[in-house]
Amino acid sequence: MAAGTDPLVRRMRPFGTTIFAEMSALAVRTGAVNLGQGFPDTDGPPEMLAAAAEALRTGHNQYPPGPGIPALRAAVADHQRRFWGLDYDPDGEVLVTAGATEAIAAAILGLCETGDEVVTFEPYYDSYAASIALAGAVRRPVTLRPGTDGRYAFDPDELRAAFGPRTRLVLLNSPHNPTGKVFTPDELALIAALCQEHGAYAVTDEVYEHLVFSDAGSAHVPLATLPGMRERTLRISSAGKTFSCTGWKIGWVSGPAALVSAVMRVKQFLTFVNGGPLQPAVAVALGLPDSYYEGFRADLEARRDQLAEGLVDAGFGVLPSEGTYFITTDITPLGGHDGVEFCRSLPDRCGVVAVPTQVFYDDVAAGRHLVRFAFCKRPTVLTEAVTRLRGMAH
Repeated sequence: MAAGTDPLVRRMRPFGTTIFAEMSALAVRTGAVNLGQGFPDTDGPPEMLAAAAEALRTGHNQYPPGPGIPALRAAVADHQRRFWGLDYDPDGEVLVTAGATEAIAAAILGLCETGDEVVTFEPYYDSYAASIALAGAVRRPVTLRPGTDGRYAFDPDELRAAFGPRTRLVLLNSPHNPTGKVFTPDELALIAALCQEHGAYAVTDEVYEHLVFSDAGSAHVPLATLPGMRERTLRISSAGKTFSCTGWKIGWVSGPAALVSAVMRVKQFLTFVNGGPLQPAVAVALGLPDSYYEGFRADLEARRDQLAEGLVDAGFGVLPSEGTYFITTDITPLGGHDGVEFCRSLPDRCGVVAVPTQVFYDDVAAGRHLVRFAFCKRPTVLTEAVTRLRGMAH
């Protein structure tokens, strides 16, 4: 190999260290409050933690079955029937994965041939672009832009133009990271119609399904519930966000048996299986009463409001967050024009870490002035962050 030659395959060279790793390392180096990466700073429900400890002690430490343990697959199916009215057979239509990230990668690798096109919405979670590149597929991003009310939307004509003869699938994330957008029923209906018109599959990332806030304007609607979509949709979720256990990496994918089988045949050569003693615990968590889910949403909504108020006081332009863990802000009122530069300087300026949204766009100019903050932290941590941010402004 010639000196200085990068051995990495060409299609992956655009992907270096993730922005999350860079900003988290910056937080450690500077002692800053980390509102960059979206992980909670508290543990999940005690019933789930107790079940995991019990599983560790009682012989659940070897390989689980390839599709996931029966109890968890049944719990996933029960959960989807209970909340969304979707019926999936736990034996063949539900697959346990190493978090939603693996499910997304395995779905794209399992369904896309080289040159196939994937329609997705930008800004997009960074693993989407990497997974599409790994498959040798081509991404066709449709840009979400804030309207006059600050809420994100897409141009229907741009979405129609993104579809073509090579369209293989649509990758949809709602509630949407990083914008906090919840796709409306009309938007979902158009996506569904285009999928059917072009014979495309849908892969839906719904990890924030239980975090749609009371002022969102519409409830969470899984795309698979729309007419004609169950048979062409792979629905993905995980325990990490709903149960504050992001380090466990327990996710799942549900859909028609043929599509789930395609994901399974790829997934088995990625991680094979994972999280043996954690799977029984997630099954317990999925069966928690409605009061858990209602309290979880209300608590995060209160934290959103706390951070949003502080960001407004600090001089940021704050866009509506309808769901997820995140608030998007406009830095131009503070004299900022480049989100990466702004976020790299923020820890030294005031001791807070955020994430520049522009790294999630192909159309970088559309997001250059936008910065994302996570509010999935204890109220005392948010109070400290807000105090520091206000100090920067005054």
